[in-house]
Amino acid sequence: MRRKSSQSTQDKLLIIAKAALEKKADNIVIMNMKKLSMVCDFFLICSGNTERKVKAIAGSIAHDLKKSALKVWHVEGYNEASWILLDCYDVVVHVFKSELRDFYNLERLWADAPKDMLTEESVKKVKERPHCFDK
Repeated sequence: MRRKSSQSTQDKLLIIAKAALEKKADNIVIMNMKKLSMVCDFFLICSGNTERKVKAIAGSIAHDLKKSALKVWHVEGYNEASWILLDCYDVVVHVFKSELRDFYNLERLWADAPKDMLTEESVKKVKERPHCFDK
């Protein structure tokens, strides 16, 4: 059995979620990948309706992580801005243009992963229960 998320992973998820919410990302979902993948512990998937919005969301996430002394290890797809992947080691962020998200449907592909839809209200609850992602 894999370890519980470290506090730094929880903090990282909160920073990423807040940055996405700040830029009005659509349909923010956190998927717990611990039992399904050895690559990362969580996916955070969100979308925007234009390339410009997708870039703004990804840029905000990268900026806020850097501000908190956390590293984005690798970025894919930034120039095309239809699907930007941010590899944050234990969290992989997928920022999609809405129609591409519907096409690839990662939520269905990884349907066995526990998932939570995020809103501003649910982010506040995460602060109160820091291990709520350890399902």
